[in-house]
Amino acid sequence: MKNNQTENNLPEPTKAELEILQVLWEFGPSTVRFVNDKLNEQREVNYTSTLKQMQILAEKGILKRDESQMKHIYIPVEAEEKTKVQLLDRFVNTLYKGSASQLMMQLLGNEKTSKQEIEEIKRLLDSME
Repeated sequence: MKNNQTENNLPEPTKAELEILQVLWEFGPSTVRFVNDKLNEQREVNYTSTLKQMQILAEKGILKRDESQMKHIYIPVEAEEKTKVQLLDRFVNTLYKGSASQLMMQLLGNEKTSKQEIEEIKRLLDSME
């Protein structure tokens, strides 16, 4: 994968772009104002910054823009799950040389993993056998 592009040839979104995508995945097609308002619930973000990022996302082909109404509506091109799978694959390939087991060992060695989460992982592994 070259130039930070995912397998479907869409560019990989930045952290700020992912925040916008998270809002759109959670609430569905939305205006810039709505997305900006939701982002501002977490931290202060200027409307013009959100507008510019969403325009860039549309130029990259990550978002579609419906211009049929006075207020433009932005829609993610890819489903949340597909994007997350592609980003995770890239992460594992880049940092763990494609080894999911190395990633899991790192995660499970993290003191933030609760006993409940470990039990859920065990059940998932058992169901995969």
